[in-house]
Amino acid sequence: MAPSVIQKQDSSNTCVRGCCSSDYLPLAIPKSDIQIVSEIARGAESVVYEARFQGKTVAAKKPRLSTTNDMDRFHTELQVLSNLKHPNIATLIGARAHPPDYYFLYDFYEHGNLGNALHVSEWRPTLHQVLSIATQLAKALQYLHKEGIVHRDVKPANILLDSKWDAYLADFGLAAKVADLSKHSIENWKSSGKPTGGFHKKNMVGTLLYMAPEVLRKDVQSEKSDVYGYGITLNELITGVVPYTDRKTAAQAHTVLEMNYSEQQLSAAVTSQGLRPVLAGPESGTPSALSSLIEICWHGDLAKRPSFDYIVESLDMITAKLFSEKKSVEKSTGEVDVATTLSNGESNGLESVLNYTQQKRTDVDWASRAVEGLSSSVPEQSSSSLGWLNQTTDNASYLPVLSVGSFSTKGARQTMEDTNFLKFQLGGALNVHAFGVFDGHRGPEAAEFAAIAMPQLLVSKASTFSPQDALSSAFIEIDVAFRRELDGQRQRRKGGGFDWHPGCTAATALLVKDTLYVANAGDCRTILCRNGKAIPLSMDHTASCSSERERVIKAGGSVSWRVNTWRVGSAAIEVTRSIGDDDLKPYVTAEPEVAVCKLSGDDEFLVLASDGLWETMPNDDVVAIIKDTVKEPSMVSKRLATEAVERGSRDNITVIVVFLKPVSTVERVY
Repeated sequence: MAPSVIQKQDSSNTCVRGCCSSDYLPLAIPKSDIQIVSEIARGAESVVYEARFQGKTVAAKKPRLSTTNDMDRFHTELQVLSNLKHPNIATLIGARAHPPDYYFLYDFYEHGNLGNALHVSEWRPTLHQVLSIATQLAKALQYLHKEGIVHRDVKPANILLDSKWDAYLADFGLAAKVADLSKHSIENWKSSGKPTGGFHKKNMVGTLLYMAPEVLRKDVQSEKSDVYGYGITLNELITGVVPYTDRKTAAQAHTVLEMNYSEQQLSAAVTSQGLRPVLAGPESGTPSALSSLIEICWHGDLAKRPSFDYIVESLDMITAKLFSEKKSVEKSTGEVDVATTLSNGESNGLESVLNYTQQKRTDVDWASRAVEGLSSSVPEQSSSSLGWLNQTTDNASYLPVLSVGSFSTKGARQTMEDTNFLKFQLGGALNVHAFGVFDGHRGPEAAEFAAIAMPQLLVSKASTFSPQDALSSAFIEIDVAFRRELDGQRQRRKGGGFDWHPGCTAATALLVKDTLYVANAGDCRTILCRNGKAIPLSMDHTASCSSERERVIKAGGSVSWRVNTWRVGSAAIEVTRSIGDDDLKPYVTAEPEVAVCKLSGDDEFLVLASDGLWETMPNDDVVAIIKDTVKEPSMVSKRLATEAVERGSRDNITVIVVFLKPVSTVERVY
């Protein structure tokens, strides 16, 4: 993001005390020139607003100044910021350093801070973005240290992200000059302020989760203390996990910390026992050199921690190695050589290498692979061998009249991993229909594969299997085919770190004349509304279910209680049945449970949805909302998903609504 250009204001470049001045920044902006739009964030030390200034959107930070120390800290921060110029340090564009209202004005960073992106929006950066942010932050701290300044509170909450996900170091309220810090001793060192959302003792400043052992021991902070915080932050960026927990969402992580540690216990574990967060490793696709860099950054002996000169150089070397591996893979696979692109000046080396790393997961069309991978196992069907696809309706006591709609949203997530299919007249059969929801995790690949494969396999099995057995067999065969295809992709990219284990839960409804068959593996759910009541047609397969826990353990898997729920294996997923998840087979099985239900005129509608809906919407609420909504299935599906988001769902949400009898689109209440 390019720094903003502000017109110089006469006699306005000095603070009220006269201790802060700037040749180019206005420091006495009139309050009337700052139009507050809305509150962005609120913390113990300040409130941040979206605001308008000189015709542009800015971030206005209003510090809480209740004591003389608070006022001193404001002016110290302003002095530091007024003299910093770096492309990856948050751009101060002006300030109001006069009573009664004090403000810092910054460029507006569209994606907020990194902490919220990771643990509220649950953003999962690509390796491209990880290394880009790591390099940008390292260069900002490298510059800061060369200016003789220690930040003292390096953490995700103090890293801002713009619309392109570029990173900017922010919040210099605890920053201090190295020369000043070196004058202090344990006896006379006083905190210059409270940490923002962190930990505060008389002789310590910073945020506990990111504080170096020497700081916790009340030794004087130095540049190497910033290196420690950088290492913890980089690991968190890669794993998405809050330090010293196994949770990725902020609220749940705080619960873990409260359950497992007091402040004193955590401090002692870090300083005396060498406790560190779980290191990002190869299972997450992290290059070993990057993991090693993190470890040396958070080393207990500050003398062994590197400088940011070394860190920047190491990141460049990691990038170069990835680029070399990429070229090697291109030669073996015949893919376009990016060196030509680079020589033409269309991209820089870092961007090309890192984009490529992400492409190793996304450049496969998994829907097409499902078609190709199953083509040999799906025989041509003749009219004489269609089985239940060719049945007449002579013996059907009731035939539902269908109208179907669906809606999907990624919700608060950064990516969409759900898919679904709607198949009227499956295989050309007049009164056979199929619908499915697939909720991906650890990537969308399994869901994309399964959504295409499922209807193909159901058609292929109509002549030799009952509908119930066709569903069970299809789930298992799709799981085997997907894992085989995934392994083939790994072999094709051998040596490139192409290692991941995507999976998906699935719910599929097969309607054959007047009989409904519902297969489920995982925590997607299907309900039927009969006479105004919600009838569950599936059971959630999660480790919270005692019978599922017992089955997993009997099959050789492990189940452990983590925070507030049971989780399976080293991947710590909650579901006990899924397609894919090859690292958790055989105990996380793809075998579904199948329910069979004879329909009648009492049955009103069917709802299939991913768990993003059900985590905030009880079955009865779903039925009540549909009854109070215009009876157009797509509109109903959208309202359900929207309501789930409003109630706090932070997952992808996919909803399919199938009305089983004629309804009027203007009818609001049955």
